[in-house]
Formats: sequence, C-alpha cells, structure tokens
Amino acid sequence: MSSNSTAMSSEEKKEQPSKKSGLRENVEAILVAIILALFIRTFVVQAFKIPSGSMKETLQIGDHILVNKFIYGIKIPFVQKTLIDVREPVRGDIVVFRFPEDPDKDFIKRVVGVAGDVIESRDKKLFVNGKPTDFTQAIHSDPRIIPGNLQPRDSFGPRTVPPHSLFVMGDNRDHSYDSRFWGFVDLNAVRGKAFIIYWSWDKNNFGVRWGRLGHLLK
Repeated sequence: MSSNSTAMSSEEKKEQPSKKSGLRENVEAILVAIILALFIRTFVVQAFKIPSGSMKETLQIGDHILVNKFIYGIKIPFVQKTLIDVREPVRGDIVVFRFPEDPDKDFIKRVVGVAGDVIESRDKKLFVNGKPTDFTQAIHSDPRIIPGNLQPRDSFGPRTVPPHSLFVMGDNRDHSYDSRFWGFVDLNAVRGKAFIIYWSWDKNNFGVRWGRLGHLLK
C-alpha cells in the first residue's frame, strides 16, 4: 500500500507542472489576442454603426461599417497627434471624425473641401473654387430653398478652408448637421476613412439587408 501510494504521488507531481504550463499558455494566448485586437482597433481598422440618416442613400441607419485608421497616418492614442503621416483626406473621402462641438461623439461625413479650397453654396448648388462641383451621391429631399440669411443649409459662403482642416457635408444634404453649420474639421480629429459595410440591420422591418453586406463605399 505504501509503495502504491508513493507511485501515485509521484505521478500527480508530474502532472501538476503540465497543467500549470497549459493554463499559462492559455492565459498568454488570451493576452496576446487582446493586445492584438487593441492594436488593430487603435491603429488599423475599427467598426462603427450608423445611427442617423445624414449620409443617405450612401449609408443607411443600421449599417455597420469598417474604418481604415491607418490610411491617414499613425496617431498617438488619446492625444490624437499624428506620429507618422501616410496621406491626408481628399475630396470625396467618407471620414469618421471627432465632432468638434462634442469630441466624445463620432460623426461621419463626406469631404467636400480641403485646406485652401473656397467652398460656397447657392440655392443648394455647391461650388468649389468657383466651379460647380458636387458628388453623384448627394441628394436633396426637400424642394424648399431656405435663404442664407436664415440658415446656411442651402446657401452659404464663400468660405476658405483653413490649413490642416476639412469641410465636410452629409450626402443627405437637406438633413445633415455638418460644416455648413458648425465649421471645419481639424485633421487631428479625423479617425479614419470608411471603406466597407460589413453588416446592415433594418430595425423597421426587423431583418438583415443582405444586399448591403460587403458593399464598398464610394
């Protein structure tokens, strides 16, 4: 009995390091996965959900999109200072940025003007540097034209985009709170470029918009 007891005790001792080693490997794998996920979310790509209709028809309420955070350079987390420049946003890019009036909120709009551009709107017609310039994605659902002395929705400017800034507008022009109302976006506030819809949920019809999945944004 004594001999058997000693043998079992020796086997248990051999198993303990193996179990501890397996547990350690699992913990290390989880930590690596968390660190990798945080790295990707901070520097490479991040998911966002569309909560409003300001970018219709390009983006619908309930669309879930991926944003390329690397394309405009590597930013230092929290302070949002650019560490490595890659390229700056250009006209037509759909960008996610920290809302100037409340940096805790993220907004998504289309870039219509970059530093040095002169932006103007006359009765819903957009002009960039004196030339009629608009995007095929832009829509107007309200036939009314509001005078510029009442609000800048349909007529404003001319305004010159300052250095290191952007002028952005929603594609749903008559229902978008954008640079026409609150001004310019600093490049440091830009979080990335939206490039694909990976999921879309229609809460009104309680169903998936299958046709929108995998749609590349333009």
